Amino acid sequence: MALDITIRNQLQDYMARLVSPIKLLANVDESTSSQEMLGMLEEVTSLSEKITLNKETDVSKRIPSFEVNREIDPTGITFAGIPSGHEFTSFVLALLQAGGHPLKLDAEKIEQIKNIQGTFHFETYISLSCHNCPDVVQALNAMSIINPNISHTMIDGALFQKEVEDKQIMAVPTIFLNGEPFGQGRMELDEIVNKIDSSASLKEAEKISKKETYDILIIGGGPAGASAAIYSARKGIRTGIVSERFGGQVMDTLGIENFISVKATEGPKLVAALEEHVKEYEVDIMNLQRAKSIQKNDENALFEVELENGGKLKSKSVIVATGARWRELNVPGEKEFKGKGVAYCPHCDGPLFKGKHVAVIGGGNSGVEAAIDLANIVGHVTLFEFAGELKADDILQKRLYSLSNVDVILNAQTLEVLGSDKVNSMIYLDRKTNEKKTIALEGIFIQIGLLPNTDFVKNTVDLSKFGEIIIDSHGQSSLPGLFAAGDVTTVPYKQIIIAMGEGAKASLGAFDYLIRQ
Repeated sequence: MALDITIRNQLQDYMARLVSPIKLLANVDESTSSQEMLGMLEEVTSLSEKITLNKETDVSKRIPSFEVNREIDPTGITFAGIPSGHEFTSFVLALLQAGGHPLKLDAEKIEQIKNIQGTFHFETYISLSCHNCPDVVQALNAMSIINPNISHTMIDGALFQKEVEDKQIMAVPTIFLNGEPFGQGRMELDEIVNKIDSSASLKEAEKISKKETYDILIIGGGPAGASAAIYSARKGIRTGIVSERFGGQVMDTLGIENFISVKATEGPKLVAALEEHVKEYEVDIMNLQRAKSIQKNDENALFEVELENGGKLKSKSVIVATGARWRELNVPGEKEFKGKGVAYCPHCDGPLFKGKHVAVIGGGNSGVEAAIDLANIVGHVTLFEFAGELKADDILQKRLYSLSNVDVILNAQTLEVLGSDKVNSMIYLDRKTNEKKTIALEGIFIQIGLLPNTDFVKNTVDLSKFGEIIIDSHGQSSLPGLFAAGDVTTVPYKQIIIAMGEGAKASLGAFDYLIRQ
């Protein structure tokens, strides 16, 4: 893999920051993929005198693969495959960190990771087109750098397809710990650390419960929550934000082309910018925390928010901005085969279905876009739409119907997902003839919209028949002092730019509520 001249120049600048020598050990044979990986490593090695490259052919290990080690001791970091695409950054960071460049972690977190007891070997199966995979790879690589008892191997699922099939991996990232399933989907470093450090959750709950009362507490870290936090903090009042995952569903959005003033961006890039902006202000960010319930004390008019880990927070007002999640079909077999053929993110998981026959359920913009994207990767796509016509924009429909490996079935109601160890077929009802039909498939991508995340407030505020929080013109719910913003509310058109505006409105509404108390 020859490096682009611009990337090569940037990489040379990065390699100048190396403090200590690095040893790369490549495990290769005569295969094309091995030679391609070796070519990339040789080019990288030529950029710095501090990097040396050795070769071996060990059939007991994955080929092609390479280790990134310090001069005198291993780091535990291995890349099985060629870390290009989204994973190139993971490779560069591994080089820098192994070479002594400081990790961007606070001292407390580094000390926590260093003190974790036990032996942990992580393996992460990725696809190079997955925009969530690098977060997991980089987190586990950083942990391997800090703690000698932790090691990590990134595995390109497209290159090691037999492993993927043997382990029935049909979604990325998929993480194994010491040979056993550990997690699936995007996981942040704190989430991984807390999962293997049994005392972490209890300590965090105790720490949270000692926090002082907030003026405005925001629940949710997506566009609406971030906007609300910034507007609140700019008023000079005590602001906190509780987020199960900062960025929310935007983290799972690849292409964004309708965010006014930004011609094109990607979800993770926008989330990084949002987080950076929020951190410009005195906002207490509590990430990886999920709200369990909200109660308002009639005596002192304070809200108490209980978290899943047992921690409790108090605030004079609350803004709920918990967004929405993928809507499920709720048919037999869907939950059983989630991650085993049933998927929700075509960008992440599409490469695992290369050359196979998959279905897309849903004929709106998201469903049609998914079918178009998948058609470039898989062997065949069958799109199913419940109604008698597609709901997607005309330009998307024209593109869809121009593809030779795509079929569209209208008036189709999904009844059941079938399989043994993984999906092998689906039963649907032809709503015109009332006939049940079975179609052989190897993957099903569900794209039927979103469900608001309101389970924790369903007994606290009034909800619409769709489960959305009903709000007034100021963003206030039926409970005075409790506001809501974004996709979790009755506001129509679930768009990033609308959610941001709603977050600002809810914050201003909450501030108005506070000054009148």
